[in-house]
Amino acid sequence: MGAFGYVAPGSLDEALTVLSEHASLGKRAQVLAGGTDLLVQMRGLDREPRTIVDIKKLAETNRVDIGAQEVFIGAAVPSAVLNENQALVDLYPGLLEAADLIGSTQIQGRATLGGNLCNASPAGDSIPAMIAAGAVCVIAGSGGTRELPVEDFVTGVGTNALGADEFLVGLKLPAPGPGTADAYLRFIPRTEMDIAVAGCGVSVTLDGSGKCTAARVGIGAVAPRALLVPAAAEALIGSTLDDAALQAAGEACSAAASPITDKRGTDVYRRKVVGVLCRRAAAIARDRARQA
Repeated sequence: MGAFGYVAPGSLDEALTVLSEHASLGKRAQVLAGGTDLLVQMRGLDREPRTIVDIKKLAETNRVDIGAQEVFIGAAVPSAVLNENQALVDLYPGLLEAADLIGSTQIQGRATLGGNLCNASPAGDSIPAMIAAGAVCVIAGSGGTRELPVEDFVTGVGTNALGADEFLVGLKLPAPGPGTADAYLRFIPRTEMDIAVAGCGVSVTLDGSGKCTAARVGIGAVAPRALLVPAAAEALIGSTLDDAALQAAGEACSAAASPITDKRGTDVYRRKVVGVLCRRAAAIARDRARQA
């Protein structure tokens, strides 16, 4: 492991100052939220010197606010804490299911939604679920705060939209109204502790007659980054989420995918699987929405 520095800012301004100073000097700084990906990478191929900026002491990144219209989840809140919050589980069962799939119980004590997103793995479980839930990134930088939908945040394999003087403070999600629910499913070769071959998150809203009035579909592990699939949502909206609508949504996900072939699955296989996952996740979300 190469030489590195460590700083744990006590305020948002202090964190931004560290990042800005490093950026202006052309020095590398890397933000640590949970560290479950970062520390592994530092022991592997990425051993270049850098300063680690630990944001776990910031009040803003540890905040969980559940409002009538909006929910905020700080970037440093561990998955284990989220899954113990019954109000969040009730609001976003699909998103919390995805968070619960990230590593072991020990890992979840450190791993965060924000870190999973910033790591920008194509197979990050929480990212399609966040896309389906309509999550928006709250980003702090030297020029102020900006917001960006999750589907636009990841720019490629291991890359994201953050500037050198910016970091993710947290995520804003619209509070689900009546008749709204989500679900997330993935496929892995093993029974647990594996990364997705394909994943799909779906959120739907049903009116009093059972007709779908809104939907969002996100897919992962089948392209260089997780994707929002508008065509899949369009296939669901206006239907009662019957088999024909679910089939059409699944086909849209398969068409949107651009997977690779590796030892864990061929591109043809991944396209097929993501379509199946979409159908099944949409059916689960539908059944939950009927009870919401």
